[in-house]
Amino acid sequence: MAAKEYKKIDDAVAAQIEEDRAKGTVHPYRCPDDAVLRRNPNRDRANLWRPPFVRDCEKILHLPVYNRYADKTQVFSFYKNDDLTRRMLHVQLVSRIARSIGSVLGLNTDLIEAMALGHDIGHTPFGHPGERFLSKLLEQETGLRFNHNVHSVRVIDTIFRRNVSLQTLDGIICHNGEFEQQEYRPRFLPADTTPEEAFKAFDATVDACDRTGDSAIKQLVPMTLEGCVVRICDMIAYLGKDRQDAVTAKLISPDEPFTSREIGTINAKIINNLTVDIINNSYGKDYLLLSPEYFQDLKTAKKENYEKIYMTPTLSDTYDNIIQPMFAQLFNRLRDDLVAGRTTSPIFTHHLDYMARFTSWYDDDEAGGAKRYEQEDPNRIVTDYIASMTDDYFIDLHAHLFPDSPLHVEYKSYFE
Repeated sequence: MAAKEYKKIDDAVAAQIEEDRAKGTVHPYRCPDDAVLRRNPNRDRANLWRPPFVRDCEKILHLPVYNRYADKTQVFSFYKNDDLTRRMLHVQLVSRIARSIGSVLGLNTDLIEAMALGHDIGHTPFGHPGERFLSKLLEQETGLRFNHNVHSVRVIDTIFRRNVSLQTLDGIICHNGEFEQQEYRPRFLPADTTPEEAFKAFDATVDACDRTGDSAIKQLVPMTLEGCVVRICDMIAYLGKDRQDAVTAKLISPDEPFTSREIGTINAKIINNLTVDIINNSYGKDYLLLSPEYFQDLKTAKKENYEKIYMTPTLSDTYDNIIQPMFAQLFNRLRDDLVAGRTTSPIFTHHLDYMARFTSWYDDDEAGGAKRYEQEDPNRIVTDYIASMTDDYFIDLHAHLFPDSPLHVEYKSYFE
């Protein structure tokens, strides 16, 4: 059966790749290092040991909130089990798979790595349910939506102001792996676009996403092929891994009857076969392409994951009945403390003081005349704080502020 096979790159494609490598052929649509665009071009100049997109990688890795990937939910929140994937591993898997594809296609793997490492830096605790709950609260108070891809850009570009390149920021905001496509065609930046024009258009896109949510996010198209690679690899990285984790969590059987035939049904085959199909159909092109059979399998696999894993009552009931009201209580309490100026509250001692410590070395001129962080809308500051939390911190903070609350989470122990 086809699903049992590990596919290989077609002989003709492999021969062309080897020939192009021997000739030193450069992909004409690769994003070159010298195309890098930064808000402040006078800082962060490339050198021999730190090319421009390597600098982006290091800026993201050294963000103080990067550590928090380690205790943020990928899918399974309520398990004490170190074998279940957390968001830290997910971003590494996206990076590894995307760099593998990008390397064979002849793309800029440093740029790919920067996008992959930063793509979920703004994700909430408790994964996509946490994202929905926080968005609902923010919208009720301000009319704005919260989406993790947009917030990842806010963390890097607005809150911490790390002068990360436009190409990396674009790949991060456009990464959303919830929207599968058969073709990924980048919207290349016109050659005569000035940096000022490019960032102005990007800022307008961020604003549109904040105001309209999914309607704007569904229109996002990466400006580079590298961004297209990261976008599809976000999905490749989680489809099979979430199934693997669901077996570990005893949510599904190891023999669960998934039906995708071409791409396979287990993690290793899904990664291998989708990687090979992308290379076979995309090498030398100015876009990425999946074959019709593989694209149909990809849609089927994602649909079955939702039915068999993500939407099961085992997960959704705890999110809806316990975590959602916890979000509301924390949001309202922290906003009230901020507005009332209760400086002993964690919104001051754990968030505003933290922000001041890690952003104090940026002067106002470099911030482009932006107002100081503590002067922003209190609802936005509280949203930033909650989004930055790990799962455990969120639970502990709720217990600290609401010691008599009946809301609490029962974790499945290692020995159940």
